[in-house]
Amino acid sequence: MKERVLNFACEGEPLVGILAEPEPHDGTPAGVGVLIIVGGPQYRAGSHRQFTLLARHLAAHGFPTLRFDYRSLGDSGGETRNFEGVDADIAAAIGALLAARPGLRGVVLHGLCDAASAALMYCEAHADARVLGLALQNPWFRSEQGQAQAVLSHYYGKRLRSPDFWLKLLKGGVGLRALRDWRRNRSAARAAPAARRDDFRTRMLRAWRNSPLPVVLQLSGEDLTAREFTLGFDQAQPDWPRRPRLTVHRHAEADHTFSDIATERRMQGELLAWYLQEFRT
Repeated sequence: MKERVLNFACEGEPLVGILAEPEPHDGTPAGVGVLIIVGGPQYRAGSHRQFTLLARHLAAHGFPTLRFDYRSLGDSGGETRNFEGVDADIAAAIGALLAARPGLRGVVLHGLCDAASAALMYCEAHADARVLGLALQNPWFRSEQGQAQAVLSHYYGKRLRSPDFWLKLLKGGVGLRALRDWRRNRSAARAAPAARRDDFRTRMLRAWRNSPLPVVLQLSGEDLTAREFTLGFDQAQPDWPRRPRLTVHRHAEADHTFSDIATERRMQGELLAWYLQEFRT
């Protein structure tokens, strides 16, 4: 495995990426590359260097992998933006990866949190034949109602079963404050969300429903973002787990970024197995 810097442009602004590439002794190169989209406010290395390590792992097994900073993040130029405004950046990065590795037939978009959401929205907005699959980790699907529901089920569900909580409640103080917070979240959870045609959640659902691409989804058990995603999709599209060409991995003890070393290695192994199954030529 070797690495090199890719400098490319998006709408006149400079973007920077690091391309991890297989070497001859890494085996037969795959016909598909991987584009890691990094959500804000992280840059291309990711939390605890997770994207650096993942890119090197995939490249060592034949899959060229580009991790890059979209405009306004890391070493890339441009004005501040969020995950809802990076379609042009993704398109530019796909072009840069394919130009650097002209033998590839396409790419898989990989994203964690709001970068996973950005990948889905890119597929909803663009019929880009260069995109051959999606690797999504704990996608961002937040709404005020969804956040409240996730807090109630994930956090308060555990607290209400805890004898320590009820002891604090009887003594006043922390327990009473927690009970007030629970009531506030319950009210928010019951509020009807305002849906818009261009809402990012609506766009994600359309992509999930309409895209024919293979998808691998990794969800963390100790993560509110993952909980919000499953609750939101359960309500809006109850049959979402039966989507064709979907592979789901659940990590019960994992946090948002899979920071435990053993969990991170399992996550990498699952992704590599999926890539080999779907795309090895």
